[in-house]
Amino acid sequence: MLILDALNQQTDFTTTEKRIADYIFANLPTLSNLYIKNLAAATYTSHSAIIRLAQKLGYQGFRDFQRALTIAATAQAQALTAVDANFPFQADDTATTIAKKLAGLSVNAIQTTYTQIDEQQLTAAAKLLAKTERLFLFAQGDSQLRARSFQNRLVKINKFAMIAEEYGDAAWQAANLSPSDCAVFISYAGTTNTHRQFATYFQQQHIPSILISGNAQSPLIPLTTQQLIAVLPETTFAKVGTFASQVAFEYLLDTLFSLLYVQDYRHNLLKLQQNQGLMQDGPLQTK
Repeated sequence: MLILDALNQQTDFTTTEKRIADYIFANLPTLSNLYIKNLAAATYTSHSAIIRLAQKLGYQGFRDFQRALTIAATAQAQALTAVDANFPFQADDTATTIAKKLAGLSVNAIQTTYTQIDEQQLTAAAKLLAKTERLFLFAQGDSQLRARSFQNRLVKINKFAMIAEEYGDAAWQAANLSPSDCAVFISYAGTTNTHRQFATYFQQQHIPSILISGNAQSPLIPLTTQQLIAVLPETTFAKVGTFASQVAFEYLLDTLFSLLYVQDYRHNLLKLQQNQGLMQDGPLQTK
């Protein structure tokens, strides 16, 4: 859950924690320069009460908590002037205006996604992908295009993925997975019934899986091993296109690929040079 949403909902908060949360919301622009002693004094609480609240929301201490709040506050301020993710342009917009709006939408989508990255989940997902023997990508519609792009990148580091739902035989693909493989579900809504069915089976068979979604309440979350969630102001149906969500997914998949690459950076660079030699001046030259 996003940090500002959690502070706003105040689920299971004590009276003291609610007072701290209310003060934070009232003073978001000044949080980056706020010391814990000042926050404690302003809210008539203690250092330990603030740290307990931070830990309740998943942060190790005040510094991590403060950094996440600052990033979220910045993203919120940018969102106030952000382009509508569902209808980013109007009928009378000029070409330049549309281009500017779509550029802004892409930048905002990436910045918003970045603020929601869980470093622990991201790192664990990359390590999971690195050790898996076979990788199966479960994605439909526009998300399948992102899956294909990711598949293409993986070839560059000698790792091959299958688009499980490409030819309508996803059940066959799912049946062939083993605990040494990994399934990746890419779905903005994260509510596809077949995905839920497959994820349930994978969990029962101890087959690792990763979810990339825009739904923080997706039923796939408790069924998957790792989750990368990027909540964006994009509806499921009432929209011109899936601009924001697909930019976010591309960004997350590019980040995963980069993490895979750096796990064996020197080897991948040497292999790149060897392959370029084969294709440019060697026996695999095609031009």
